[in-house]
Amino acid sequence: MSVKSIYPSKGLKGEVNIPGDKSISHRSIMLGSIAQGTTEITHFLKGADCVSTMNCFRKMGVEIVEKSDYILVHGKGLWGLTSPDEVLDVGNSGTTTRLLSGILSGQKFPCTLSGDESLNSRPMARIMTPLNNMGADIKSLNHNNCAPLCINPGTLHGIHYQSPVASAQVKSAILLAGLYADSETSVTEPALSRNHTELMLQNFGAYVTSTMHSDGSATAQVEPASELYGQQIFVPGDISSAAYFIAAGLLVPHSEILVKNVGTNFTRAGFLKVCEAMGASMTMLNKSFEGGEGRADILVKSGTLKGTTIEGDIIPTLIDELPIIAVMAAYAEGTTVIKDAAELKVKETNRIDTVAENLKAMGAFVTPTEDGMVIEGGTSLKGAHIKSYLDHRIAMSFAVAGLTASGETVIEDSQCVDVSFPGFFASLEKLS
Repeated sequence: MSVKSIYPSKGLKGEVNIPGDKSISHRSIMLGSIAQGTTEITHFLKGADCVSTMNCFRKMGVEIVEKSDYILVHGKGLWGLTSPDEVLDVGNSGTTTRLLSGILSGQKFPCTLSGDESLNSRPMARIMTPLNNMGADIKSLNHNNCAPLCINPGTLHGIHYQSPVASAQVKSAILLAGLYADSETSVTEPALSRNHTELMLQNFGAYVTSTMHSDGSATAQVEPASELYGQQIFVPGDISSAAYFIAAGLLVPHSEILVKNVGTNFTRAGFLKVCEAMGASMTMLNKSFEGGEGRADILVKSGTLKGTTIEGDIIPTLIDELPIIAVMAAYAEGTTVIKDAAELKVKETNRIDTVAENLKAMGAFVTPTEDGMVIEGGTSLKGAHIKSYLDHRIAMSFAVAGLTASGETVIEDSQCVDVSFPGFFASLEKLS
């Protein structure tokens, strides 16, 4: 177990370059592998989760070449993957597991997906049900609707799936399987989740449509594909990773940070809207747009934040940022209410419980609820021993909390940040 000590900061100054977006990095490897030709990926995130995705496709015969500043994926085409000689190790990556299940449902060979203890305890029925409804043959080897998953060849049929949750992983698994189906496949979710899969599928040559409905629900539809074609992809900085530095710049007195190359896709930008609602001092600079994905540099200055209510359709656009938002709420004036976020329970940890436990350890007043939490802000926090439970977002959120808490904050199992942000602590220390 590695531990990291965090001490109060007198001010953060400078600029930070954010690693590539984890969601986009996963998808670029997946679609590049099943496309014809070569896909070149710049600013790819070489975090542990994305490396798991690369290694899975290498085991299925895809040549992936890592250069110093880009990745080359020599695609095998929709039907070119080959049977792996061993179990595909997905590590701690739920994205790898769920999206890859969609692709493997359409292959002509059997394989098994398995990960670490945490991954193998996360719910997979949410993708098994729709994929099996399409004609896939996916079984939980332990009969508990969790990995290891055995995926056997099946003949896929197009369906319309009414998803009970707004989840990009569920939607993406279905759309990727739909590439191999015999007719169009569509999925309707109660609110629009991140749309990186739809955008990237379009860029690779698939026919995809997206429709917003008057009740706030959204439908994505894909036609069966005859072929996809390799692309050049520049991965923007991950807004989920940028959130920690934005929060640090807002919370630590006498701070001014330029957070560079942040992805601003509207299905991911809920965190920025919450910051605005809390009265944050932020300026968007150098805006650009490429491959359907927006990006910008964000200048952040410290100041006083106020409590707010976070609920409804905005939740899918900031689900991964809710732990750091909770930290911001603990320092803000007034009460912050987080609702409609039961999805937090099925992440790397039950993040409702782990956030509440660690905030209480630091002296915050927080009440967990069935679908979120209520945080009474304005209390001076104190350093504490923080249990990350190997959840990278918990470790990074409470590292930021420690910058303004009195005394020493110790992050247990701090190495878990490498899942999404190798070099996180070095980047934080450079600003100090």
